[in-house]
Amino acid sequence: MLYTPSAFFDLSQTEHAKLFDDCKYVWDALQKLKEYIAANLKPGLKNKCDGRAYIADDVFIGEGTVVEDGAMIKGPTIIGRNCEIRHNAYIRENVIIGDNCVVGNACELKHSMLFNGCQVPHFSYVGDSIFGYKSHLGAGVKISNVKLMPGNVCLAIDDKIYDTGLRKFGAILGDYAEVGCNSVLNPGSVIGKRSVIYPNTSWRGILPEDMIVKLKQEQVVVLRRARAS
Repeated sequence: MLYTPSAFFDLSQTEHAKLFDDCKYVWDALQKLKEYIAANLKPGLKNKCDGRAYIADDVFIGEGTVVEDGAMIKGPTIIGRNCEIRHNAYIRENVIIGDNCVVGNACELKHSMLFNGCQVPHFSYVGDSIFGYKSHLGAGVKISNVKLMPGNVCLAIDDKIYDTGLRKFGAILGDYAEVGCNSVLNPGSVIGKRSVIYPNTSWRGILPEDMIVKLKQEQVVVLRRARAS
């Protein structure tokens, strides 16, 4: 399995493909994200606000994007065109959001990048992550980005342990990847293009492209008996 940026993303589906220049591994871009935004951010607000939102000075938002009531957008942040930033969304430092994206009610994003057409619609946390073109999170998905134990996030690659060099590393979602409601992606989750993770799954590690993770739970149905009065 290849781990280059082009193995996960259609780089034409972002205006920020240069972020991935010289990245041997797709997650190397996370180490460059803060510096890239600082070098390329040109603050300006071309959006419409539906209600009252807080938008910091060091933010760019493109034409056609709607920011709904109660949203808070801290900078430095770059948001593209025709996006929906819904009620009570919280976007904080060092975030890039592409065109035609959705960041939904009560979702929080930090130090992350969304390619065009990405959807994070309901009650999710996304930190230190990169989501590909038209990838999608179901409601309540949590991206865990820090290990409980000390040390960098490591990945098992070809039966060897690889140190990513990242203390904080959430998830890589390839283009068209889908993660079902209330799932948790543990630190260093790497999900290939078009792969699907069923709801309520706790996932760790690497999932190749075009795979489905099915969660099978035993359910027991019993007769409800009346309690003695």
